[in-house]
Amino acid sequence: MAEHTHTNRLINETSPYLLQHAHNPVDWFPWGAEALDKARTEEKPIFLSIGYSACHWCHVMEHESFEDEATAALMNERFVNIKVDREERPDLDAIYMDAVVSMTGQGGWPMSVFLTPDGQPFYGGTYYPPEPRYGMPSFQQLLQSVADAYAKRRDQVLGQAQRLTNALQRSAQIGSQGAELSPALLQEATATLLQHFDDEEGGFGSQPKFPQPMTLDFCLAEYRRTGDLDVLFMAELTLEKMAHGGIYDQLGGGFHRYSVDAVWLVPHFEKMLYDNAQLLRTYLHAWQLTGRPLYRRVVDETIDYVLREMTAPAGGFYSTQDADSEGHEGKFFVWEMREIEEILGPHAAGVFASYYGVSDRGNFEGKNILSVVRDLENVAQRFRISEAEVERSLAESRAKLFAVREERIKPARDEKVLTEWNGLMIHALAECGAALGRADALAAAVAAADFILAQMSQPDGKLYRSYKDQQARFNAYLEDYAAFARGLVALYEATFDLRWLGEATRLARLMFDQFADQAGGGFYQIGADHEQLVVRRKDYIDNAIPSGNAMAAETLLRLAALLGEPRYRADAAHICAAVKDAMARQPTGFGRLLGALHTLVSPSQEIAIVGPADDPATQALLDEARKRYLPNTVLAFKQPGEASILPVLEDRELVDGKPAAYVCEHYACQLPVTTPDALARLLG
Repeated sequence: MAEHTHTNRLINETSPYLLQHAHNPVDWFPWGAEALDKARTEEKPIFLSIGYSACHWCHVMEHESFEDEATAALMNERFVNIKVDREERPDLDAIYMDAVVSMTGQGGWPMSVFLTPDGQPFYGGTYYPPEPRYGMPSFQQLLQSVADAYAKRRDQVLGQAQRLTNALQRSAQIGSQGAELSPALLQEATATLLQHFDDEEGGFGSQPKFPQPMTLDFCLAEYRRTGDLDVLFMAELTLEKMAHGGIYDQLGGGFHRYSVDAVWLVPHFEKMLYDNAQLLRTYLHAWQLTGRPLYRRVVDETIDYVLREMTAPAGGFYSTQDADSEGHEGKFFVWEMREIEEILGPHAAGVFASYYGVSDRGNFEGKNILSVVRDLENVAQRFRISEAEVERSLAESRAKLFAVREERIKPARDEKVLTEWNGLMIHALAECGAALGRADALAAAVAAADFILAQMSQPDGKLYRSYKDQQARFNAYLEDYAAFARGLVALYEATFDLRWLGEATRLARLMFDQFADQAGGGFYQIGADHEQLVVRRKDYIDNAIPSGNAMAAETLLRLAALLGEPRYRADAAHICAAVKDAMARQPTGFGRLLGALHTLVSPSQEIAIVGPADDPATQALLDEARKRYLPNTVLAFKQPGEASILPVLEDRELVDGKPAAYVCEHYACQLPVTTPDALARLLG
């Protein structure tokens, strides 16, 4: 059959995912007035397909169905077909995912939803095969039966759509429960986590296993609060197993999306900016708490990966890297034993294979995913060499294999810059850069923040969601404002440049203007001037990315402490109160909000440091504060004699001519100290 040369309206989009479908014979529309008007005028149902560029099954369904002429003809005749990139339009993704889950009990991508011309969902699912299998109808059979139902039993279909829409609207209206927030909620959440924890392989539940950095961060914070070793064990076992598993790229750094098994060996190979941003912070916190070199190495290698592969030359961070290369999932990352022997030679290959579990048989489709299967001591004994020699050999081997791997055809990269995901990475690189003294990480965070403010801001100061090919598009959502503002607060604490705090405060005000629910508390996902959709949702539950309300609460708590703004603290408490019972019962869905609750019910500290920026004694005080895991502490700094707009820095000056640190708890202050040891005692 001759290749189809048709192009559809997606050719004018910037999303790599939509552009992948621009040459399908399906008459795709992007979401917008043109498509909705056509559906109304022609009285046709809408077929809405939602996915993203790194989604393996999205590619499969495209190849099987959307590139097929007969399927496309049926779609074009009976439906108005709309394609959406979930990363550009999380609002549409969230609404219609709620609908699919309520209809089928599960969700995922590609998402396939059928809507009335006014956008109300009435039927949906995820992937559909080209032939009937797994007890599923074929996609063509589904299209035929949905189109027939819409044509012949329209009243039933419209009734179903209205009932579903009403249910979605009810679930979107979470109001405050108003009762007191207490540490007992944290204890209940911890007890629930312990019940679901896999105490042999780490992680929560069975398989597939997801990294869940928000839950692990909550465990670390809870250990810091209570000293409960069971909670620390949950975090440490999981972090160690992931760092040694195939979910972590042992050669290039950075984490894949999730593990398809219970032992973290076989990953789904795509790499997402948001996973790596969050895991950077979790591993940093684990290193700050325990001092274990493994965690520090993971942080350094993952920063190197982000700077090398996910950073745009103009500033900003790319979104994702695909799982597939050359049409095969994971091909870029896996090895055959003979390749390793050819590259390394027999002795080094033996050491490497022993440590990383490489064999002729392989552990993934006849090839090898690298994962740590033995400790250094065991390998040293086997080869009768010292542990230091094993380490040296492994480091040399990794460098050689990495260089060879760099010559392979790389997985495709989605080069959209998304405000929310960049906010998460700015936060991570600012925090890691300051704690580890990595100027390169800090510089990348500053460049990304500058890029978003310059290229992704609207003329009235509001933000855009997405940037690609010199075009910024789509109104930003709550999660964009909250994540970016949080990143800017972290940048202030890393650089003490007040510009970042000023921008964060401005964005917080916009967040209230655009998204706040004045009557019920909390924030809506879409702004007041957004197009009207069938539901205006409030998002409290974390998925792979923290919920918008969780990030808003955290940002407001940081600003409240730095600016002395009690209203912000009250607003954050209101968000937590709305879902406090659910947080305790389903902690893996509320990790980031549990972190905010932590700050609300624990003693939180403000550290103010005064001294000349270039004085080593000033730096020693800053280093002492930064090397510790202090989840509920904010850090502010000024030069001697400098006026400050921050209450936490008011009237703070040198002590006996020396740089000084002032530690306050809820604005009740200890006497200032001038040595790192004295500061360490105050910080506990």
